[in-house]
Amino acid sequence: MPEENVFNKENEAEAVRDDAAELQTSKYLICISDGLLYGIDAEQVETIITDHTITRLPRVPHYVRGIINLRGQIIPIIDIRLRLGKPQADENCIMVVNVGSDCMGILVDGVDKMVDVLQSSILPMPTQNPQKLISGMCSLPDGKTLLILDCGLLLHE
Repeated sequence: MPEENVFNKENEAEAVRDDAAELQTSKYLICISDGLLYGIDAEQVETIITDHTITRLPRVPHYVRGIINLRGQIIPIIDIRLRLGKPQADENCIMVVNVGSDCMGILVDGVDKMVDVLQSSILPMPTQNPQKLISGMCSLPDGKTLLILDCGLLLHE
């Protein structure tokens, strides 16, 4: 009998670990661009800037709008609309994110809110696009679709 109790306790502990793995969540900050919702890993987001002046640079890809000076650090600014082949927007803000050891700014239409997303609910994108900037997608509780943005790929053509 004691062996059965040990076996059952081990099974219970394993079931709890399995449940915990299924319920692992990640925090994403939702930004809006061209009517679509993009999720950026909250751990990567440094700050959000609404009042900005971008210094233009010559001879950079069309989607690099320029640079800003943020507390003495020079940050390149990527316009997500231009990067995805859409027209520029008049109203926007900059999300400064850390990608590895580098910082960059992403120009978006606006920032919405922070959400917790179950990792098990993130599905792969149903496309074979070689310029894949979206690492996955999921449905939010309100029925909208969230596209998970891979910030590390924004600078690569």
